[in-house]
Amino acid sequence: MEKKTETIAKETLEIVLEEFTKEQQTINQTVNDLISAVNELNGKFDSFQKKRSLTENNAVKIDIMPIQEIIKSGIVDMKLIVGSQPKSIIKKFQILLFPEQDAKLFYKVVFSRWLLWLVLLLFITNLYKWGIHWSEAQQTIKIKQLENERIQKAWDYLYKKNGKGVKRLMDEAISNSEQQ
Repeated sequence: MEKKTETIAKETLEIVLEEFTKEQQTINQTVNDLISAVNELNGKFDSFQKKRSLTENNAVKIDIMPIQEIIKSGIVDMKLIVGSQPKSIIKKFQILLFPEQDAKLFYKVVFSRWLLWLVLLLFITNLYKWGIHWSEAQQTIKIKQLENERIQKAWDYLYKKNGKGVKRLMDEAISNSEQQ
């Protein structure tokens, strides 16, 4: 049993070591590739430096001060032209609870507007409520008038169609109702 576990341990150890060596070989290969790439870049850089130093020695010296002055004056003119043009207005909508500057003026303006809107809102709601109440009152008045007209027509009809005894009773009813 012990030999079996020892052989299994040796085999797993060998497998692990083989994997490590393969990984080490790939790492070594990539390092070597990097070294060769760096050496190649160094060579290219050196050749570039040599070409540059040769062109600097052969370059003709030109006095560019007048050109620089012309360009500077042109830039100053452009700045003046841009500065004198009207600025575009950008409208920005934001809700500020705590203003950055002039807090007293800000709150005065904002709360006066809020107060105005609040008063206007209260006025409109009360006007609406009054309108509904008035409309309902007009309907009840119209219903009462229709009822009274119906009673009046019935009274007139009975007064015209019946005899003197009924007319006397009806007249007494009117006089008694006026006394109460």
